[in-house]
This record gives sequence, structure tokens and C-alpha cells, in this order.
Amino acid sequence: MGLQTDEDQRHDSLLTILYNQHAPTIFAYLRLHTSSREDAEDLLLEVFLAALEFEQLLERSEDQQRAWLRSVAHHKMVDRSRHAARHPSVVLEHLTETLYEDDAYSPEQLALQQEAHEEVFRSLRQLSELQQQVVRLHFVHGLRCAEIALVLGKNEGAVRKLLSRALQYLRALYTQE
Repeated sequence: MGLQTDEDQRHDSLLTILYNQHAPTIFAYLRLHTSSREDAEDLLLEVFLAALEFEQLLERSEDQQRAWLRSVAHHKMVDRSRHAARHPSVVLEHLTETLYEDDAYSPEQLALQQEAHEEVFRSLRQLSELQQQVVRLHFVHGLRCAEIALVLGKNEGAVRKLLSRALQYLRALYTQE
């Protein structure tokens, strides 16, 4: 790192004076037109970064400096507003509040439901293939025993007995666990 020259020090002190003179006014303007203090502070920083790049600003009168800074502030707000319109965002707290208004959809409840479903599927796999088919046709597809009998080519009484035994077996597994 080299030492600063007198010219660099003079330039830095002029920028400090520029900031001290105009930052409160520009900040008040930004705060008036933004939704939060943080947004106004961010925009103020962007305005003065632009001022750093525009060296001729230091050669202008105080009124011209203020006008230029206010114009840059206005354009920075417009840019941010356009960006926000094209890329909308949602505050995470609001999202979680609305997403989990119903406790049944909370991550914990969904995990518990997933575990319960896996347990049911494990139990179903312990049934015979024919019992699994009868249970699936009855509970998943909503068929009555007479309809299942037609699909499987069995008599209705046999289907009722298969379904009853399958449910008894599942109940027994459930009460064991």
C-alpha cells in the first residue's frame, strides 16, 4: 500500500465534506420514499458511490451538487422499484405463517404422516398378493366387494372374506407396534 499524496488527501477530505453536507438531506429524501430505513441507507450508499465515480461533482456549486445527488437518488429508487417489480420477494416470516396456518401442513406433521404411510405400506407388503390386490381395489380405487369379485373373477363372499382377513391382520400388526 502506497502513501496517499496531498492531492489524494485533498480529494478525500472534499468527498467527506460533500458527504457531511448532503447525506442528511439525501437520506431524508430517500427515507420519505422507501419502505424501510435499511433500504434508504442502502440507496444512500449507492448514491455516494456514484458520486465517487463522478469527479467533476466536486467542482460544482453546492446547489448543483445537491441537485445532482438528488437526481441520482431518484434514479436509484426507480431502478430498485423496477427490480422489485420484476423480481418480487416475500418476507420469510410471512411465508411460514401462511404456509403453516394449518398445523397439518407443518414440516413436523408432514414427516409424521410420511412415517405413518411408510409403516402402512410395510404392513401391506406382509399380506399375500391377492389380499394386497383386494385392499388396493377397495380402498384406493373405491370398488365394492361385488365389483372386486367381478374384476378378480372370484365370488363376492370370497372377496369379503379376503378383505376381512386382510384388515384383521393389519389391525393385529398395528396394535403390536
